[in-house]
Amino acid sequence: MGLPAKRITSTRRDRRRSHHALTATFAGVCAKCGAPALAHIMCSNCGFYKGKEVVNVLAKLDKKERKKKEKELAKHEKEHPQKEEKEEKEKQES
Repeated sequence: MGLPAKRITSTRRDRRRSHHALTATFAGVCAKCGAPALAHIMCSNCGFYKGKEVVNVLAKLDKKERKKKEKELAKHEKEHPQKEEKEEKEKQES
């Protein structure tokens, strides 16, 4: 078996590894539910992408989990109304 011919110093090792650092990914916020979501990818919490439902997240859950998820989404929608709803309210007011 081959063995290293010379010792690799800690400085040389560290310089080599200096480019191995990971960068943090930016997680935006879902417009519908407000959960963290990656850009250009559907929200894993609510299943929406660009305001349209892509995946029905509730379909895969059992009855108990579905009720819990529905309550959570309804609560969040009350706290953070969507942009379209805001625009409609503004039109009605003026």
